[in-house]
This record gives sequence, C-alpha cells and structure tokens, in this order.
Amino acid sequence: MATVHLISESGLAQTIRARTHHLTADEPVSSGGTDTGPAPYELLLASLAACTSLTLRMYADRKGWSLGRIAVDARFGRDEAGNESIDREVSFGQTLTKEQRDRLADICEKTPVTKTLKRGTPIRTTLL
Repeated sequence: MATVHLISESGLAQTIRARTHHLTADEPVSSGGTDTGPAPYELLLASLAACTSLTLRMYADRKGWSLGRIAVDARFGRDEAGNESIDREVSFGQTLTKEQRDRLADICEKTPVTKTLKRGTPIRTTLL
C-alpha cells in the first residue's frame, strides 16, 4: 500500500512526504501559487509517466530487450464539454521490431497506475 503525508501551513505550497522522500507541490504564479513545485495534475501525470517507464523497463529486462532511453510525455486535457483525457507518448532510444512495439504498447495499458486511473478508484475522506 502506498501512502503519503502532506502538510500545508499557509499559501498554496504543499510539503509532501512519501517514505523518506520530501516533495513540494504548488501552483504556478499565474494561478496564485509561488511555483515552488509541480502542480497537482503535473504530479498525477508524473506518476503515470514514471509507472509507465518503470514497468516497461522491468518487462524489457525480463525479456532481454534493450530499450535504450525511455521518454514518456503525458498531457492532461479537458474539452469544452468537460470530458477529461490523458494523452501519453512513449519513445525508445533503441530501434524495436513491430512485435516488440506492439507488446510494449499492450504493457503500457497494463501498468498499475494506468489501470487505477482507467477503472476509477473510490476515495473515502475522513475529517479529523
């Protein structure tokens, strides 16, 4: 189970602790923040991108495939009707066969964070 702890003293900058790591989330100045860290949607996209790359690397290593550099770009968008979507582009530093690319595309759809986002997850909130 993954857990994080967040403290907000004032303003929009947020101090996040995940295990032994400390992160800052904030909004850009144009949104009233101080731009001391990524915005929440950027952190969500970073989680998706990191999980994608980690999963692909682990899969390729088990198969003995050399992928070289993996780059993942993710964009969140909302259309005029309010429909939200995420576009993800993945590129590799090594040339891959069509079969490898097809299999890796399938693996992208099965990463843990991808599956969580696609199926939706109930969120239970308790105010203490």
